[in-house]
Amino acid sequence: MAAAISVTPLVPYNRKRRPSAVKLRCYNGVEEDRKQWEKFYKRHQNKFFKDRHYLEKDWGHYFCHPKAGCGAGNTIFPLAKKYPQLYIHACDFSHHAVTLVKSHPNFRKDQINVFVCNIAEENLCDHIMPASVDIVTLVFTLSAVSPEKMPIIIQNLGLVLKPNGHVLFRDYAIGDYAQTMLMNKNQVISENFYFRGDGTCSYYFSEDFLSRLFERAGFVVVDVNTYNKEIINRARNITMQRRWIRAVFRRP
Repeated sequence: MAAAISVTPLVPYNRKRRPSAVKLRCYNGVEEDRKQWEKFYKRHQNKFFKDRHYLEKDWGHYFCHPKAGCGAGNTIFPLAKKYPQLYIHACDFSHHAVTLVKSHPNFRKDQINVFVCNIAEENLCDHIMPASVDIVTLVFTLSAVSPEKMPIIIQNLGLVLKPNGHVLFRDYAIGDYAQTMLMNKNQVISENFYFRGDGTCSYYFSEDFLSRLFERAGFVVVDVNTYNKEIINRARNITMQRRWIRAVFRRP
């Protein structure tokens, strides 16, 4: 049986704090931050994120042969359905998100190990055997973390990956429409790092910055590309240039 781990967005920004304070506190694992994400999932339940069926299109060949992780389950359940040979470890910072996954009609204990974990502070090996995972899906997750914490998370993921295991990455890219809007509203924490109105943080990646992050953690860059999509909102009469990075990294 193949195995994968899915990790999801974590700590939000408290808009009552000044940006200078956020840089020090964003994604620091304090209980106040956890409460913010609990509120997010209680408010949106499993309706905020769409099921990520593009994982099969973009990276289907990685899941066909490997032992391979949570949010409200919009990554793990499409994978579990398409690739029943997968054993999936799924984690999230929010207790409520984990509860949503366990209450899903397609949840199976024999296929999915779901748990609460702050991957910037807690050792994943407390929940998963070291060097036992073939694939990590890191989808719109790292952008929710302060840049200072990103290397810690990547090193943590490397501990549970097998040699020649892969990280499948997708996240926001520099120049995205949302970044422009946040910049215009002066919601800047630090370079390419912003706070949103709903209390969450968002970082926007360049290919060079992302590649260096993983290379410094000992990974090999397999593929990294920036994608563009023009979206027209006719109701608001605006055209949005959405940009994201899709990448694959290998642990030697």
